[in-house]
Amino acid sequence: MQTKNFAILEKRTLASRIVLFRIKAPLIARKCQPGQFVILRLNEKGERIPLTISEYNREEGTITIVVQDAGRTTHELSLMEEGETIEDILGPLGRPTDIKKVGTVVGVGGGVGVALLYPEIKAYKEVGNRVISLIGAQNKDLLFFQDKIEAVSDKVIYSTDDGSFGYHGFVTELLKEILEKGEEKISEVIAIGPIPMMRVVAEITRPYKVKTIVSLNPIMVDGTGMCGSCRVKVGGQTKFACVDGPEFDAHLVDFDGLMKRQKRFLEEEKISLQYQQRG
Repeated sequence: MQTKNFAILEKRTLASRIVLFRIKAPLIARKCQPGQFVILRLNEKGERIPLTISEYNREEGTITIVVQDAGRTTHELSLMEEGETIEDILGPLGRPTDIKKVGTVVGVGGGVGVALLYPEIKAYKEVGNRVISLIGAQNKDLLFFQDKIEAVSDKVIYSTDDGSFGYHGFVTELLKEILEKGEEKISEVIAIGPIPMMRVVAEITRPYKVKTIVSLNPIMVDGTGMCGSCRVKVGGQTKFACVDGPEFDAHLVDFDGLMKRQKRFLEEEKISLQYQQRG
């Protein structure tokens, strides 16, 4: 008999092709911390995909995930409705974010990465840090979580690639401007978003020797370090994002190798999605 532990309690569209799900998962909600993720399987024939926990409520026994409709499984998930049940959810997985009072923390979020950034800057704020959030999207229609981000930030600056809202340009340019001005000491930067964006963040902060953390979400299969699919070079050593991360020192990550690995299954993913759409 199928359990109702993973029932979808709420579904909400945040932006184009970006959907929020609040799911009943009491055991995961009891233990999860900022920075951790789950691996879910929609049905017994489905693939396993990693998704970061955006919010959790221990009293309600719920976790919240934000999904971008980008591949076959995320597309299938985006079509599910409240009341339906997800077959399997494994978690919490990964190492929690190391949250400490360090001074001023800059959070850089790009695209759907904003949903992953939110619980982390919230935790930084709760322990007494000053939080500056730099939030970027391709256009204003793809911005979401503004109210949540603003509630846990001392300062928020938005950017859009097309200039439809906030600064006209890339979110990384905002970070560069803050560091160049040097008006306040930045103790730590945490960046979550597309790999090219995180790579640029690392190069911007490197000359300033500002501690910079990135959250890596390469292709994962088992989520326990056994398959090796999510391996990445960090400081010349092989690490597994699922068990050693997903967060790493940005200045030590081999982004060239990571980007190559991310492209391994692009053609297969495209074929799978086309097959699904043909019914």
